[in-house]
Amino acid sequence: MMHDEPQMPLSMHPKKFALWLFIVSIIMIFAAFSSAYLVRRAEGNWLEFDLPPVFWTTTAVLVASSVTMQWAHFSARRNNMTGLKLGMVLTVLLGIGFLVGQWNAWQYLVEQNIFFGGNANDNPYPANPSGSFLYVLTGVHAFHLVSGLVFLGIITVAAFGYKVHSKSMTRIDMCATYWHFLDVLWVSLFVFLLVNH
Repeated sequence: MMHDEPQMPLSMHPKKFALWLFIVSIIMIFAAFSSAYLVRRAEGNWLEFDLPPVFWTTTAVLVASSVTMQWAHFSARRNNMTGLKLGMVLTVLLGIGFLVGQWNAWQYLVEQNIFFGGNANDNPYPANPSGSFLYVLTGVHAFHLVSGLVFLGIITVAAFGYKVHSKSMTRIDMCATYWHFLDVLWVSLFVFLLVNH
């Protein structure tokens, strides 16, 4: 007589599973935008322009924020409260710095007469979708980064309340995963734009 093998319980925390579903949905959104970008670019009538130079700086800032996030995570695992708090605060500041840099990038685009959607009536440059795509791609990423900053803020407050430590890692695990994902997403997006702008 054969017996069914016992089923293994779901090893992933339900909240972490929900986070991964959310991450997959974001990937699908950017895959759709990137595909639309390539298709529209291939149709012609595509305005070529230089990417804002500040993108290099914002990329470095975001990569640095992943380093400080990981430092905070390691510190929490080792119950190093000082390292945890400092790592979280630095990550928040670097995340804000990234957003400031992206705002400067959009100002640079405006100065180069690259607008979202259309142009002013007295603008000699014709409206072109290439600029709109750049605003959408960077804007949607910035929106998700703001959500990441909210998450960081919540974990930072919890860290200062000594609610994050080696025996309470779920929230900071999720925060680190989401923040590293946003970092990888931006680097991938930046490389995509460098190759295809």
